[in-house]
Parts: sequence; C-alpha cells; structure tokens
Amino acid sequence: MSFSSSNNTNGHRHRADGSWGSSGQNGYARSNIGAKIDGYFDKKELPMYKDKPYNYAASRRKPLYKRWRFTLGILGLLVGLLYWIGIFSPTSTTTKVKDTSKSTWSWLSKQPSVGGVDWNERREKVKEAFMLSWDAYEKYAWGSDLYLPNSKKGAQMTDNGMGWIIIDALDTLMLMNLTSRLSHARDWMTTSLNYDQDQEVNTFETTIRMLGGLLSAHYLSTTFPYMAPLADDDQGAPGEDLYLEKATDLADRLLGAFDSDSGVPYASVNLRTLKGVQSHADGGASSTAEATSLQLEFKYLASLTGEKDYWDKAEKVMKVVDDNGKEDGLLPIFIYANDGTFRGANIRLGSRGDSYYEYLIKQYHQTSYEEPIYLDLWSQALAGVRKHLITYSKKSHFTILAERPDGLHSKLQAKMDHLVCFMPGTIALASTGGKTVAEAKKAGKWGKHEQADLDLAIELTKTCWGMYKMTATGLAPEITFFEVDDPPKIEADGPFKSAELEEGASAEWKDDYIIKGQDAHNLQRPETVETLFYMWRITGEEKYREWGWEMFKSFVNYTQAEGDGGYTSLASVLDVPPRLRDNMESFWLVSLFLPHPFSSSLQTPVCAYADNYVLQAETLKYFYLLFSPNDLLPLESIVLNTEGHVFPRFKLMRGLKTGWERKPRDKNGRIIEEKQPHDEHKKEERKEVGEVKGEEEKEKEKKKEAKEEDKKKEKAKVEDKKEGDAAGDSKAEKGKPVEGS
Repeated sequence: MSFSSSNNTNGHRHRADGSWGSSGQNGYARSNIGAKIDGYFDKKELPMYKDKPYNYAASRRKPLYKRWRFTLGILGLLVGLLYWIGIFSPTSTTTKVKDTSKSTWSWLSKQPSVGGVDWNERREKVKEAFMLSWDAYEKYAWGSDLYLPNSKKGAQMTDNGMGWIIIDALDTLMLMNLTSRLSHARDWMTTSLNYDQDQEVNTFETTIRMLGGLLSAHYLSTTFPYMAPLADDDQGAPGEDLYLEKATDLADRLLGAFDSDSGVPYASVNLRTLKGVQSHADGGASSTAEATSLQLEFKYLASLTGEKDYWDKAEKVMKVVDDNGKEDGLLPIFIYANDGTFRGANIRLGSRGDSYYEYLIKQYHQTSYEEPIYLDLWSQALAGVRKHLITYSKKSHFTILAERPDGLHSKLQAKMDHLVCFMPGTIALASTGGKTVAEAKKAGKWGKHEQADLDLAIELTKTCWGMYKMTATGLAPEITFFEVDDPPKIEADGPFKSAELEEGASAEWKDDYIIKGQDAHNLQRPETVETLFYMWRITGEEKYREWGWEMFKSFVNYTQAEGDGGYTSLASVLDVPPRLRDNMESFWLVSLFLPHPFSSSLQTPVCAYADNYVLQAETLKYFYLLFSPNDLLPLESIVLNTEGHVFPRFKLMRGLKTGWERKPRDKNGRIIEEKQPHDEHKKEERKEVGEVKGEEEKEKEKKKEAKEEDKKKEKAKVEDKKEGDAAGDSKAEKGKPVEGS
C-alpha cells in the first residue's frame, strides 16, 4: 500500500526514497550494463513494507547504525562502479539463471479439452503451487519469519520470531482445506507465538498482516467450520478462541502507536513498552496509506469484543486526515503524527498512497452501508483521480493512472507502480457494491455514472494486463512508464479507444510501455490478480479468468526455485532464461512485507530480508478465488483487507457508530470556514483587524445624515403647514358676506 515518486519524467525519485533504484539513468532494461547493475543490487535491501518500493531504506534506531549504513553505502557505490565496468563476473551475484527447459509441471503446455475449461482443475494447480511453497518452508525454515528458497534456509526478524509466514497464511490454509498443515500451524501458535517482545514493529504491516491474519482465521473458522475442520477450535474446545485471543493481545500492544498528539498513528510501536515511535526517515512522518489502512481491522475487532476504544482510535484518524481539507479528496503521501498535517505535496495511488483510497469504499461496505460518510469520501476522491491523474498513452491510448509528484497543479508523470493495479478492481467493486452488473441493473442501481466507473475499471485493468503481456516472461515489472503526449491528454479530452493487445514481440502497442533497468524486477505482487478476481466476479467476463491463468502459468514456469525450494522472485522480467533472486516474496505464500527496523538475531537490517518468503498467501489466494465458484466468499457478504484477509460485513451495534462529520466543502473539496453564530462574535473578530472602527464611523455618519434629512423633512412639513393655513385663511376671507349687503 508508499513512497515518494519522481520529480520528473526521467523517473528519478526524491532523495527521501532512500537508495532504491528508480530507473532514471540506466536506460531500458534490455541493456547489458543495466542487467549487471540490477544483478548486483539484488544483494541490497528488499521492500520492507507492502506499500514501499524496492530497496526502500528501513527505519533505524541507532545513530551509529546510520553512520555504518552511510559507510556501507559509499563502499556499495564503489563496488557498483567496478561491477558496471565488468570487474566482477555476473555469476558472482546472488541471482541464479533458471533452466526453464526442465519444468516439473507438464500441464503448463496442456491445451483445454474440447469440452471447455475445467476451472476446478485449474484451481487445484494453484493449490499444488501453494503446497510446494508451504512444504518447502515447513521443511527448511519452520517457525522462521523469513524463507530463502534457493538457499533453503530461514531467519528470524526478531530474537524470538514473530510467526509472520505462519499467521499470514492461516486463512489460505483454511480456504484450500489443508487440514493437517493448519493443525501444525495451530500447534506452533499454541506453544511458540508470543508477542511480549522488546521489539519495534511497523504499525501498518503488523496490523494488516498479523492482526488481519488472526481475525480472518477467526472469522473463517467460526463461520465456515467445514473449511479445514479441526476439533481443537470447535465450540467449547480448549483452542476455541485461540485466534481471537492472540488478536486481542496483539491489538492491545498496537494501540500505543495511536498515542500521538493528533491521534494519527506513529509509524512503529514497541510491542513490550507499548510506546509509539515516529518514522526514522521521511522527516518523522508516517505514510498516509499506512495511517489510514488500519480501520477495517480495528473496527472488526471492536465489533467482536465490544471494546469501543479500538473503534474510536482507528476512526479518529479519518477525521484528522479529512479535516486537512485537501483539494478534490487527493492526499499527499506523508502525514505527521504529532500534529496531523501533511508533509510535501506528492500525490499518487502507488506506494504510500494506495490503500487510503481502497479503505474508503471498503469501510462503507464493512458496516453494511450504514456509514455514508465513507462513500462521500470515496466519491470525491475518485472524481479527483479522474480530474487530475487519468491520462492516456501516446499511440495506443491506454488509460494510465499517473502521478503528480509536486502537487495537483504540477506536471503529471506518466508512471504506474504495479501497486496501482489494485485500483481498477476497487473501482469495479464500488460500482456495484459486490453485486454482478446484471444484479445491479435488475435492482435498479445502475446508471450512466456506474457505467462510466466500470468503463474506467475495464480500461485500467487492460493497462495492467499489458504490463504482463509485453515482457518475455509474461510477468510485470515493479514499475512501468508510458509514452504520452506533451501536454498529456486528460479524460476531458476523450473518449479514447485503446488498442487491442495483439500477440507478437514487435506488436506496435508495446511501444507505449517503457520498462527501465532498475524497475524490471518482479516481486510476485498480487494487485493485478486481485483486480482480475473482482472484474470476473462483477462482470462475469471469462477473459479475466483466462488472463489470470496465463499469469499463473508464467509465475510457475519462471519463478520456481530448483528442487523442492518453492518459488522466488525475478531479477528482470525481460530476461529468458530468467535470473532468480533468493527470496520468496511476502505476498506469494502469505502476503507480507516485513516491518521491523533491525533484528539483533540477524545482525542486519530486517528489511534486507523483507520479501524473502511469501507472496503465496495473498497472490495465490486470489488465483485460487479467481478459479473457484462464485459462491465461495460472495462479495456482498465480505470485505477483503489490503492484504487479502477476509472479514465479514456487519451492522453497527454495541454503541458503535460514526463519531464524526465532515466539515462543509466548496466545489473543489476545500473546507469552507464556518461563520460565527452571533453577530457579536463577528464584531469581536473584526475589531482585531480594525474593521469595526471604520464601520462605526460610517454608521455615525449615516445616522447624522439621517438626522439632517429628518430635520429637513420636518422643516418642510412645518412650512407646508404654514402655507396651508395661509391658504385657508384666504379662502375664508373670500367667503365672508360684504358688509351691508
């Protein structure tokens, strides 16, 4: 869900983004030099959080460590320069070339039978891939927070471990009905999982992955007891409330992050001292996405326990954020916890911005449409996206959700993180509330507005699928740039018809996509298959399932480690045979980027291993759902958090309610200052700026003029009266009889 973006169209990111390779200088990834550099930097830090880009520098706790980091950075640059000029052989890097001619999956080349596609069979292939990854972890790194598939070893992120892989995969084990594996996971939780550790963890990641994973496991085990049934969690059994008890313990520790002056959570929190810790980077600011993507989890926990404090602390963040009154509902990607104001003006829906927008509409759905304030926020933000961020590629008119690195009225940058590909699915979900389009039409809840939103979702999905279609491996890069006009076209200039995604290495539509050397890696991210899942469920168009199948085959074919090691990530999606990294990504098996700044047990920054293990829980979960019947987790009954964990929709109860209102806005979404209710208050305010005195003098002058006018009128009346009396006397005189007549 985020990190600062480039200041210009060459793709160089802000210095605040740390050392991650942004891609500006090495040209296209097809360059051999670019490939060498990319290979060398495979050793560098991997993404620490879900919404941070590759090589984001993790937070640090010790100034000495910062100095050590700086020294290593200088040495790294020197080694990188030597590598650039060819001193080192490419074989000395941590990447490994995969021999794709020896695939163990014979079905990869199998064509559908004459009778049509067997989606249940395809779903089973996803389950097999998950089991391969899980079993490798269970065999070589059980209980570890991290898993390296090529090396076949694990490592802890804290001295005693946190159970990241196990907890994040619980609901996937249930959905796939893997009972014995789930039983082993519960045994580990009962005997080994302990959150009472003197450890600083990232608030957001710990919430969406660990708290979310525990709550999802509780929901599925209690609502769908036939999923991987275990006697230990049956009603009345000793382990009945295991998931909820662990969730409550963890949530109580995370609440300390909200104890800032503004109520906006600190970036991290110490699980033992319960003290929030501001970010060690980005000027101490939290990321906007992280601060505003905790609400589904804490609100669901509040509904389960009746503890209103969970609800109040999560909800207050939304009020503080909205009270900033940002134009058209689009927010900068950093916010200070101390005073609740934003840092900088960078606007994007990629890293550090993404899940804020996702959680707006999902909060509306979570409480069964009983909090329309979140629909209002979503609608305003989507209108802002269409107004400021939608543009089109130069030749083929693909729809792009771009960025404004220096604010809404700065130059638009035609760049999309893969993270942005969550958005088309979310737009489609919002257009129907989870119903199919046919059901929405039948219910009379479909019009031009909803159709326009769905059309946007369809085009953005096509753009994201193009990121996969254009590469040699059939897998998308971490970041894609686009060729656009100067100035870029905007939605108001349209409509535009996008080109078809024709086959062939030299297809003309591919010219609009630009993949730069440092952006060509693939981290097994779930956002596009997440969108395909929503698009299939909502439109019923089979093509989205077919696209997902092609994507899944590419993952299996190109990312499998040797032997029984599981799956790993790629150094470049443009190379065949591919170069494998030694890290199974967090969302592949269990969807999690890791949150800890430093682990004494590893004696190395935890972020250096942050993605070394599990894309499978979230990414494979969405593949599994995409190929499953639609009655498995119907969208109208659930919400999926930003890590793919499943929560129910519920009604407001137990005193839970929307505890805030939006301030009045103008047509651009800016706050309208409220007038004082009494004139006397106005008068006092205006005295401060010297306005009242002048008005009092004017008032005196008016009164004086009025008095003069009254005097004149009175004088005129008197004169008129005299004249009238005189005229009367004259008439009377004329009417007298002549004397003696």
